[in-house]
Amino acid sequence: MNRDKAQAIFERATKVIPYGVNSNFRYWGPDETPVMSKAEGPYIWDADGNRYVDYRLGWGPIILGHSYPAVVERVAEAIKHGTVFAATTELEVQVAERIVRMVPGVDMVRFANSGTEATMHALRLARAHTNREKFIKFEGQYHGMYDYALFSTAGSNLGVIGSRRNPLPQQMSSGIPRGIREYVITLPFNDFEMVEKTVKEQWWDLAAIMVEPVLGNVAGIEPEPGFLEHLRTLCDEYGVVLIMDEVKTGFRVANGGAQEVYGVLPDIATYAKGLGNGFPVAAFGGKKEVMSTLVPGQVSHGGTYTANTVSMAAADAVLELLETQPILETIARRGQRLKSGLDEILSDAGVPHIMTGLPAMQGFIIGDRPVKELRDLKYHNDGLYETLLMNLFELGVWAEADAREPWFLCYDHDDAIIDETLNKFEDAVKKTVKG
Repeated sequence: MNRDKAQAIFERATKVIPYGVNSNFRYWGPDETPVMSKAEGPYIWDADGNRYVDYRLGWGPIILGHSYPAVVERVAEAIKHGTVFAATTELEVQVAERIVRMVPGVDMVRFANSGTEATMHALRLARAHTNREKFIKFEGQYHGMYDYALFSTAGSNLGVIGSRRNPLPQQMSSGIPRGIREYVITLPFNDFEMVEKTVKEQWWDLAAIMVEPVLGNVAGIEPEPGFLEHLRTLCDEYGVVLIMDEVKTGFRVANGGAQEVYGVLPDIATYAKGLGNGFPVAAFGGKKEVMSTLVPGQVSHGGTYTANTVSMAAADAVLELLETQPILETIARRGQRLKSGLDEILSDAGVPHIMTGLPAMQGFIIGDRPVKELRDLKYHNDGLYETLLMNLFELGVWAEADAREPWFLCYDHDDAIIDETLNKFEDAVKKTVKG
């Protein structure tokens, strides 16, 4: 594919932006980093006019489709009357009412601007509510770009995270104070015994268990039956706050998120991504008893742009559509068609694989061993996966070339798009297998 314009723009970028990107995860190298120009519906175009069916969807926020008219029009009309007011507006009340109505475990809501902010505030709230300081996170889970949570994420070196019996928190960036690691306890996902042992031994200083119900950065791996229930029971018994990070699953896998799918209600849940269909908006909410700990002047939460008009108008439009139309049910049905089709094509080609995730955020691992948590990725053939996905990219279908990142679907991925994707995927598999 031609990338003359993209390369020229990228080279300009490297002169004024470190490495030419505003997120390190967007960097593919000096000669391959994509430069995109527009997106509409299920498609995205690069600077040279090459069009792709998009299954990255900005890493998950696009739940309806790029530039979805009903959302864009609502935002355009709302901003005519101002964007930030340093005061409460009726619009944010309306969005909060929608969330409380739609999500079974949420009584009250506060807003933020990103998933990072939402989980950061949720953790502070849990500490204030319990008067404890440490928290448990699970290996491979990503809860944002702040120091407390940036340990043992999906990019961890599996050789330095310790044994399963004695996990070691791996710091994922320079610049994090050494003392921060004393506040985080990392454990393997889906390990009933380890989490129970840890809670029983350290509950007295354990403020929270923070969990992605589905591993949003490890191929959408689901919890083993009973695992979320086990966390809920432990938290109830030892007075620990259960924080469910639904930044990716919220308003994507069901109107009530993973809480609805798995029937387990947290004390606090966090949201972003699908809440705004690409506009920057986030929220955290939960039980009234816990949320009421946010007493003004005692526990800090704020932000100049929190609940701004742009984010609230976008969220209001998205939630109205989800409430009144079978959006997520339709995505799930089409996603299952895609998942079954990918599975069949790989099987027919003799490629050993494990299908993972829910239909709206799915993936597959190349290998023949069960995958229940991050450590199981050591059996995954990441080289073959990357080759396959880059061959697919050249055919005009864009999914992350790293199996840890799921394939995301939106409402505009209709049956014709699914058919197109499966046809091109079959061609990419044939090319990859033949070498």
